[in-house]
This record gives sequence, C-alpha cells and structure tokens, in this order.
Amino acid sequence: MANPELSAWLRLTLIPGIGGESQRQLLKTCGGPEAVFNASPAALRGILGDGLVARLSGHDCHAAIEAEIEAALAWAGQPGNHILTLADAAYPQALLTAADPPVLLYAKGDIALLNRPAFAIVGSRSATKQGEANAEAFAAALCGAGFVVVSGLAAGIDAAAHRGALKASGTTIAVIGTGIDRIYPARNEVLAREIAEHGVIVSEFAIGTPPLPANFPRRNRLIAGLSRGTLVVEAAKQSGSLITARLAAEAGREVFAIPGSIHSPQSKGCHALIKQGAKLVESAQDILEELRWGNVANPAALPPTREAETDPVLVALGTDPCDLDTLTERSGFAANDLLARLLPLELDGRIASLPGGRYQRLN
Repeated sequence: MANPELSAWLRLTLIPGIGGESQRQLLKTCGGPEAVFNASPAALRGILGDGLVARLSGHDCHAAIEAEIEAALAWAGQPGNHILTLADAAYPQALLTAADPPVLLYAKGDIALLNRPAFAIVGSRSATKQGEANAEAFAAALCGAGFVVVSGLAAGIDAAAHRGALKASGTTIAVIGTGIDRIYPARNEVLAREIAEHGVIVSEFAIGTPPLPANFPRRNRLIAGLSRGTLVVEAAKQSGSLITARLAAEAGREVFAIPGSIHSPQSKGCHALIKQGAKLVESAQDILEELRWGNVANPAALPPTREAETDPVLVALGTDPCDLDTLTERSGFAANDLLARLLPLELDGRIASLPGGRYQRLN
C-alpha cells in the first residue's frame, strides 16, 4: 500500500470487537500501530482476550478490511480530504482532554479549524421557527466574537446553527454520525457542501458507515469535547441534545440553555438543564461574559433585545404563539388593520404564521 503507517492505523480501527479504549491501550503499550501488529500474542493478551488476539494476529486474512483500507486511502487522496491520527499535530487537542478520544478522525475541509476556539450549538430536530432563528442569531454572534461554531448537521437547530455561522462569514465544524462519504439527513447535502468549502466536516466512523442510531450519542461526545461550551437552544425531555449537554458537563465544559414557554414541549429539556445548573442565557453576550471571552461580539449580530422593540404589534404578540382574536384584543387594532400590519412583518422575517391561524415572533 502507498502509506503503510496510515494503513496500520486504519486496520487497527477497522478490526471488529476492538474498541477505542483497547486501541489506545495497545498503542500505548506497543508504541505505534505497526508495532501492535508485530507484537507477540503473549504481549497482546494483557490487553485483549484470546479471541481478539487471534483476530488481530490474523488481520492479513481479512479481505474485507483490506478493501476498506484501500477505500479510505483512496478517499484521503482526494483534495480537501484528511485522515488524522492521534499522533498528528493537526489532531484536535481539545479532544485529548475529553472522554474517549477517537484514534482516527476523517475530515473534509479546513482541518486548522479543529484547533481553534470552538463553541457548540445544538437542539431539537423538530425545531420551531423561533428556535431556528435563535440558533442562527447566536451562531452569528459567537462567530463575530471569534469562535468556530460546532454542531451535528442534523435537521432543525443544528442546521440553523451552521447556517448562521456561514451567513455571518464565520466558520463552522459539522460532526456527523455516518461515514464521511455520507450525508444524513439527505436534505442537508447542499449545506454540507458549503460547510466543507468554508469549514470542516468530521467523522470518526469508517467510510460507508450508515446512520445507525448508536452512532449519534458517540458523535455527541465529539461535539461536546471540541467545544469550550455548549448551548442548547430547544430540546424535548428525551432529546439527544441533553446527551451532548451532559457529556459537556462531564468534560468540564460550560453548559448554557435558552428558556422558552412553559407550554412548549421543545422547552422542557432546556428548563430541565437550567434546573440542573446550566446557565440561562438571553443573548450571546451572556455566554461571552460567562466564558470571560476577551473579544467583543459584533453588536449587529446579537439577537435584538426586547427593550429595543417599539412596534406595537410585536409588543402585543409577545414571545409565545398567539391567535388573531387574542392579538386583536391585546393590540387594540381592528382585525383588518391588524392583518395589514402583520403581512409586512411576516415578509420582513419578523414573525411567522403558524397552523391554526396563530402568529409567532421570530426576533
């Protein structure tokens, strides 16, 4: 093979049954991946059981593994594609202080971003329009303050966070739960291409790995580990975002959450985090102050404050969804006048019309 050392790294990670902890212990004991495969069975038995020692020693007979190695090396040979090992200087140093750092990372894009100050924004796949708008605004503000925004390329809040970073001419890292050659969900394919061009996509999973449910909690630990803090924008009680928040806290990172309506299922997870000690935030400045971040955020990128709002319809609308009759009563406008005022606000992106004749503020 063209790169024997990288081939050995790949082979170590592709042998079934040998997990990350065992892989790292083998490397520590033997001194490198090639040395692992040259070690005697007696030396390996202190780390692996007999069955895994036999599997490791018989690696040359695994035609399927050799085919996977060839596919990975061919992928890495394409422009913009990288395979980073624990021994590489470009490997993200933040992961070395987090739980279970992967032996290999597949990356597509600008790998220098993996060692820049980063902040994670995560949340519900079934996000509200208000939640997506918040994610975009916070991402833009944090990029303006000098952070790389990290998220998981999922639908909803994750995608909005990536979009917000890119729209602000910032940078973003997408950590995915599939092989680097696959995009899930497929609707984010265009977004993924933009991230690969202006940011970086990262995966620890082998080429061709499908979107298996067990992969996503593992992906979440990398999102948390890469970042100095994690913001949960919207989350239901059983949201995977809560896993990311827990892993961030366990890694000694700060956890933040945006509160919402007590009636919204998408606020339950955020409220639970706040009860458990997560920092309640209303603006990106709250995050920067808590992190004692020296850079000053771009004020134009920060979510507008409620005090600065003077439009009487928006004031009457408040922060929760509201039907037309209630809004008429609150605002004092006649129904026809109110509809005439609502349309420009909707076209300007200030409000959204919801099912059931309701309206909600977006900023």
